[in-house]
Amino acid sequence: MKAKNDFDVVVIGGGPAGCSAAAILAEYGRRVLVLEREKFPRYHVGESLIPFTYQPLERLGLVARMKASAFQKKYSVLFVSPNGRASQPFYFFNRYDRETVAQTWQVLRSEFDQMLMEHARARGAEVLEKMTVKELLREGAKVTGVRAQTKSGEVVEYRAPMTLDCTGKEAFAAVRNGWRVKDPYLNKVAVWTYYQGSKREAGVDEGQTTVAFVPEKGWFWHIPQHNDMVSVGVVAEGKYLSRDGVRDPEKMFLREVNENLWIKEHLAVGRQVGPYYLTSEYSFHARHCGSEGLLLVGDAFCFLDPVFSSGLMLALKSGVMAGEAVHEALGAGDFTPERFAGYATGLRRGIENMRKLVYAFYHPNFSFKDVVMKYPELAGDITDCLSGDVDKDFSRLWERIREFAPVPEELPVGQPLGAG
Repeated sequence: MKAKNDFDVVVIGGGPAGCSAAAILAEYGRRVLVLEREKFPRYHVGESLIPFTYQPLERLGLVARMKASAFQKKYSVLFVSPNGRASQPFYFFNRYDRETVAQTWQVLRSEFDQMLMEHARARGAEVLEKMTVKELLREGAKVTGVRAQTKSGEVVEYRAPMTLDCTGKEAFAAVRNGWRVKDPYLNKVAVWTYYQGSKREAGVDEGQTTVAFVPEKGWFWHIPQHNDMVSVGVVAEGKYLSRDGVRDPEKMFLREVNENLWIKEHLAVGRQVGPYYLTSEYSFHARHCGSEGLLLVGDAFCFLDPVFSSGLMLALKSGVMAGEAVHEALGAGDFTPERFAGYATGLRRGIENMRKLVYAFYHPNFSFKDVVMKYPELAGDITDCLSGDVDKDFSRLWERIREFAPVPEELPVGQPLGAG
């Protein structure tokens, strides 16, 4: 019989990664505690699902709920030049089965994350909100739980043989352990806000993600949501966005709107609502995926540049992977670092494939059009990687892309501390 504050797994963070892992573990009958600092629903950016988010949603049993939701359906991606000239939409159904990954969604994160939290609770996880984790508990090198603080200031300890760090970009354990590694190149600044009533396309194109270019390899995202809202932001080098001494996010954003005719026309008929947000230094990696009794999941493990909207897919995928791996570890009574080497290898494989494509995207001499014109047989591989089918062997693709842009070496990070 476990004591009141003893669990099989403690999960720090109730976002998509944390609640996905918690739902899987609770489904297996594990006693799971999720500690979330905020009160849901709460605001979060990162609102676009790419096609291969379908598989973790299916494993979680949430596809039917997504199909019945108000979330904006998404069938394609569009690329737009600064002069407003748009590519043909890249329709997922030209590559994939229409009943599965060919249609995905643009979500409002407050609603989507609330749904995931409710799902974890329904599966049997205990979720406590307004709980701030202050430190990891340890016995020697082994993590044995957490010390947390309630909203009223009470300090409580929770113990478990496994703790999952699902704290997103905050990267609770990686920061405290000195594991956080910046990407050598992918350090951008993003400024974003929301518009209501702005122009959107008709029919099947209404929910498409648009990537609209501005000078110096900067780009806008334009993500239509339900309730006639659009999430729109610009990503570029900080020195570009802050040129001429501009530091105010609103001024940065409005200046860049004039750098792309398509964006300017689409926003002209709407009204801006809410604040302007700014964040910088996008990409980072964790040197280790965890240590004995500790595992990093989702953005706490790696946060990759958002140009291809891979964040939610990787959060849900890693949450499901972590849930399965920790369930097996609990069954074996084995929480050693070696146990999670396969988890790290599998997750890093997908991250590195997406990372290589991101690097190519930002190179001044690179365009997908040029690659496909010379090697039309690679169109399918590019589509698969952009869609999140990142476990494939893309070695042929990288070999050809090297003719157009450098492809980075894989970073020697991610394995659990002490493994091997």
